[in-house]
Amino acid sequence: MRTDSPPIRHIQLEGESNFRDLGGYKTSDGRMVKWGLLYRSGSLSKLTDGDLAILEKRGIQTVIDFRSTDEVEKLGQNRHLNGTQSVALPINPGNLTGVLMEALQRDDFSSITPDVMVQLYRGFVRDCTDQYSRLIQIAADPANRPLVAHCTHGKDRTGMGAATVLSALGVPWETVMYDYMLSNQYLKGESEAKKEQMRMLITKPGGVPLNDMEMAYIAPLFTVAPTYLDGARQEMVDENGSVENYIREGLGISDEVRDRLRNELLE
Repeated sequence: MRTDSPPIRHIQLEGESNFRDLGGYKTSDGRMVKWGLLYRSGSLSKLTDGDLAILEKRGIQTVIDFRSTDEVEKLGQNRHLNGTQSVALPINPGNLTGVLMEALQRDDFSSITPDVMVQLYRGFVRDCTDQYSRLIQIAADPANRPLVAHCTHGKDRTGMGAATVLSALGVPWETVMYDYMLSNQYLKGESEAKKEQMRMLITKPGGVPLNDMEMAYIAPLFTVAPTYLDGARQEMVDENGSVENYIREGLGISDEVRDRLRNELLE
C-alpha cells in the first residue's frame, strides 16, 4: 500500500505566493505532464532562508528570469538557489506605467480598459519569440531540469510562457487557461494589498486618493482574465494559423525538439 503524499501544485513560500508546479495536466492524447520538472513563479528576490531550503529539496537546476533590467535593479536580484544556473530572458512589461500616469494626468482612468492588457499579450506573441523559443529549448534539455520560469508577479509574461510550454506538450487550451487563471487565486492577498498601497501613493491633484470606481479601472493591472490570454491565442492564429504553427513556425521549434520535450516530460 502506497503512503506517498499526492503531488501539490501550489508551493507554500513566505517570500513568493505564486510559485507552482505545472505537473499533473492531461494532454489531448491522454498522457500527463510529469510533476516536479516545470515550475512557474513570481519574483524570487524576497525568498526567505526557509523558502530556499524548500526549493533546494526539489533539485531545481535552472531559473529563467523574464524581468527587465530595470525591474531587477529596482526589485533586487533573485535569492540564489544552490546548484542552479540563472538565465536572463528579459521581456519589457509594456507601457502600463505610462498608461497609468497619463490617466492620472487627465484625471480619467476609463482609458485603462481590458483591451490594454489584451494588446500587451498580443505583443508578447509578436515581439517575444526569441524569449519563448529559448524557454522551450531550455526545457527540452534534461540537464536544465527541474526549472522554474518567473517574472515579477508570475502572471503575465510567465503566464504566456507557461501557456506556450503546455501547448507545446499538447495540453488542451481549456486546461492551459485553467492554469493561467490560478494566479488570481494565489495572488489575491498580494493584489489587494498592492491596490490599497497604490490608492494611497498615487493620488490625484490636491492629494486626493483614488476612489473605488477609479480603482476598479486599475484592477486589470493586478489580475488576469481569460480575455488577455485569449488575445495572445488569437494573435498566434492571426500570424501563424494555429497555436501549433506558432510554436513550429513563429518560435522555430522543430518537430524533433517538440517530440523530445513530450517524450521526456509526459507520462
